[in-house]
Amino acid sequence: MFVRALPAVVLVGATVAGMPAAQADNRRLNESVAVNVYTIQHQADCETDLKINPQLQLAAEWHTRDLLHNRALDGDIGSDGSTVQDRANRAGFVGTVAETVAINPALAISGIEIMNRWYYRPDYMAIMSNCANTQIGVWSENSLDRSVVVAVYGQPG
Repeated sequence: MFVRALPAVVLVGATVAGMPAAQADNRRLNESVAVNVYTIQHQADCETDLKINPQLQLAAEWHTRDLLHNRALDGDIGSDGSTVQDRANRAGFVGTVAETVAINPALAISGIEIMNRWYYRPDYMAIMSNCANTQIGVWSENSLDRSVVVAVYGQPG
């Protein structure tokens, strides 16, 4: 009985190994990060609404993918030496920007983990609670052993 079951397990394993990798839809995670930043801003008595900006989201996407695929990177500077301002400018955003980054050495990261990391870092808290940052773009991606979330905050010029 055991000998017959083993080939079936090998066959299933081979089938799964040959399948393309699934891409997670992180839209809900990205939106939850923006909502949490909105909440932080209103706790800081900001009176403006935080708006999703597609150009900032594109800048966040570029840096997320760079961080995901270049393991030597762990912060704001891209593999090409670019800064968050460089990436936002290249995406077509006119104004001043700032960035928060979360890298988790695992398949997933939750919104709670992200906010816990950013909330207790004074520099990131200052960015999130800055009322002048009225626009945001958030992007996240995952691999089997790394999850990356980047939020780019903008002050239109």
